[in-house]
Amino acid sequence: MSLYDTNDLIMSKVSYYTAEGLKKLRSELNQLKDVERPNASKAIGEARDKGDLSENAEYDAAKEAQGMLEMRISKIEEIYANARLIDESVLDTSKILVHSKVKIKNQNNGMEMEYKLVAQSEADLATGKISVDSPIGRGLLGKKVGEMAEIQVPNGVVKFEIIEISRD
Repeated sequence: MSLYDTNDLIMSKVSYYTAEGLKKLRSELNQLKDVERPNASKAIGEARDKGDLSENAEYDAAKEAQGMLEMRISKIEEIYANARLIDESVLDTSKILVHSKVKIKNQNNGMEMEYKLVAQSEADLATGKISVDSPIGRGLLGKKVGEMAEIQVPNGVVKFEIIEISRD
């Protein structure tokens, strides 16, 4: 199985998700479409009923909120359309890929850290999930155990030694 196929390369921005991550994305999209969108329409209707639209700040605010909501829905629909479910059991564990769990050691201060590399929308630093699009994520991709990754961060270049690569 190839991690990428030719259709993926033509599309805008393909992201790889676990079943859990894809389910969470779909759930958010459903919430926005089935709950938030009707609420926004209702708020516009209520504001419209209050009279003159030219001086109705409540109406303007409701229309602006609806526009922001529609932009968010559109963005999530695009992400979902370009999402690919990844079977983690077939991924190579000899090098760091999307959905790799890695243990790295900061060569500047000796600190060891563990991260899981995930799609941008699944990233959550509090749970140790970093985006493959982040500077650290990009710098780790393709590295093997024992290799060094030199990563440009806002404070300069940090060297990380790859200690361990695994899958959940």
